Amino acid sequence: MTGHPHLRSVRKAVGYVVHEGRLLVFTHNHVPIEAAGVQVPAGTIEPGETPEEAVIREVREETGMQTRVVRALGVDHYDVWPSKPEIHERHFFQLELLDDTPPRERWIAGEEHPSHGGAAQTWTCWWAPLENAHVLCAGFGARLGELQPK
Repeated sequence: MTGHPHLRSVRKAVGYVVHEGRLLVFTHNHVPIEAAGVQVPAGTIEPGETPEEAVIREVREETGMQTRVVRALGVDHYDVWPSKPEIHERHFFQLELLDDTPPRERWIAGEEHPSHGGAAQTWTCWWAPLENAHVLCAGFGARLGELQPK
């Protein structure tokens, strides 16, 4: 899996929320795009939580959107070194919106009290056409080919 035996393994859930041929993405407002890139909702699977529960929670926390899992897309491993001394075991899911209300085109979301501590964080969310989803950073695009556009 990796040539770095000192890296710890962290379980993550990654959500591809698809709506009308577009993918929910975001960029951090106070971190340069060169450092954080374009991302999809994702985060650590908490103890006692299933990957499916984690991805729904992460999408809600990071974007405010209520979703449901359409299907699991598989698991990949991503070496985050040298950014962090971690290997991410990423569980990928396709999700859809629960609500029939048309989503906003672009909005600000964030965490007033991030789980890792520190200052409040905000990011800008928007809907990217699926054909532009290749711009995702840090291996987040690993399972895009598995999507079934709705």
